[in-house]
Amino acid sequence: MEKVEFLILRNLLYNEEYVRKVIPFIKAEYFEDFNQKVIFEEILKFVEEYNQPATREVLCIETEKRNDINDTSFKEIAQLITSFEDEPAEFNWLVDTTEKWCRDRAIYIALMESIQLADGKSEDAKGRDAIPSILSDALAVSFDTHIGHDYLNDYEERYESYHRKEDKIEFDLEYFNKITKGGIPNKTLNIALAGTGVGKSLFMCHVASSTLLQGKNVLYITLEMAEEKIAERIDANLLNVAIQDIVDLPKQMFETKVTNLAKKTQGTLIIKEYPTASAHSGHFKSLLQELALKKSFRPDIIFIDYLNICASSRYRGNSNVNSYSYIKAIAEELRGLAVEANVPIFSATQTTRSGYGSSDVELTDTSESFGLPATADLMFALISTEELESLGQILVKQLKNRYNDAATNKRFVVGIDRSKMRLYDCEQAAQEDILDNGQEEEYNNDEKKPKKSFDGFKF
Repeated sequence: MEKVEFLILRNLLYNEEYVRKVIPFIKAEYFEDFNQKVIFEEILKFVEEYNQPATREVLCIETEKRNDINDTSFKEIAQLITSFEDEPAEFNWLVDTTEKWCRDRAIYIALMESIQLADGKSEDAKGRDAIPSILSDALAVSFDTHIGHDYLNDYEERYESYHRKEDKIEFDLEYFNKITKGGIPNKTLNIALAGTGVGKSLFMCHVASSTLLQGKNVLYITLEMAEEKIAERIDANLLNVAIQDIVDLPKQMFETKVTNLAKKTQGTLIIKEYPTASAHSGHFKSLLQELALKKSFRPDIIFIDYLNICASSRYRGNSNVNSYSYIKAIAEELRGLAVEANVPIFSATQTTRSGYGSSDVELTDTSESFGLPATADLMFALISTEELESLGQILVKQLKNRYNDAATNKRFVVGIDRSKMRLYDCEQAAQEDILDNGQEEEYNNDEKKPKKSFDGFKF
C-alpha cells in the first residue's frame, strides 16, 4: 500500500480541520487501488451529507451496502478501515504533501488521457486539440481556499489593499495616465471608439509598442489586417521609420535596428491573425494555453483588433439574434477572458454613420450595440477633423471611465504622426482651448486661482 494514500485516508477520518481543507480538491480517480477508492468515495459521501468526518464504523456499514464489491473485497476493505488509527501529523506538512500528491496524480492521469487521444484510442468525444487544455488543467491543480472576502474578519487585508500599489500597464501619454490614475489595471476591458480611418488600429499599435518597451509581454490579435501589416505598423513606430520607407530599408540595416530594439526590452510581442468574424473568446483562451505550453509566453496585455468583427461563443454567427445582444455578448466574453487571464484587454469599435465625421462623438454613437459601453471599464472616442489633421493632432473624448471621474479631462488632444504610426504628448497650450468645465486646470500664479470668500455668510 502506498503510504501517502494511507496517510490521507487516515487523516480524513480523524482530522476535521484537514478534512475541510483538502476534501474539495481530492478526486476518487486519484486513487489507483480500488479498495482505497471505495473508502474515499464513502468518506466523501458522508462528509457531503452530514458535514462532519465519518468514523470507522460508518465506513464499514456503508461499504457493506454497496453493490459493486464482493465478500472478498469487503473483507479487505474492512481490514484496511480497521487499521486506521489516530496518529497526529504536522498539519501544514500534511496539507503540502496532500497537495503535491493530488497534483502528481492529476498530471499522470492527464498524460495517460493525452496519449490515448493522440493514438485515437480514447472513447471520449474530445479530439487532439483538447490535449493542451487537459494538461494545463492538471498543472493548475492547487489548494486554493479563497472563497470570498469576509468583510468583518478580513479588514487587515482590505486595509493593506487600499495602500498597495496596483499593478498597472502605464501609457507613454501623459493625459491617458491622468484619466486612468496611472495606467490600465488587470481584469478590465478598454475600448476606443472611432470612425473608419481615424486611427483605431494606429492607437492600439502605438500602445502595444510602448508596452513592449516597458519590458511587458504583448499579445496582439488581429481579425481585420494580416499579421504582417500589423507588424509593419509596429516597425514604423519602434524603428522610427516612415511606414512607406520600411520596404526600402536594406536587410542589414533592418536587422540592426531590430537587434538594437531587442536589447532595450525584456518583453515579447506576439501577433496572431484570425479570419474576420471566425474567432471568439474560446479560441483566444486556447491560444493563451498554447502559447504558455509551447513558448512559455504569458501576456501582460492583450489587444484585439477589433471587437465588432469577433464571433461570440454563445451565439452562432448565422443565428437569429439582434446586434445589441450579439455585440454585448462578445464584450462580456472578452471581459470574462480579461478576468480569467488576469490582464487588461484593449479593443475598438466603430461609430455609427451619424457619429462618423462628428466633432463631438457620444456614447450613443457606438455602432450596433449600446450593450458594449455598458460592459467596458474605459471607453473613449478618437475624433479627427480637418483642422486637427492640419495641426497633427487627434482629439480624445472620455465616454465612460471606471478608474476616475470622467468629467475630469473630459477632452484632450494628443499629437499623431501617421507616417510612423505614433502618438505623442502635445504642449499644454494645445489643451487650454478645449478644457471643459470640471477639468483640472493648471495655474501658474496665485492671481488665476479661484478665491474663496465668506462675505455675507452669517455665523
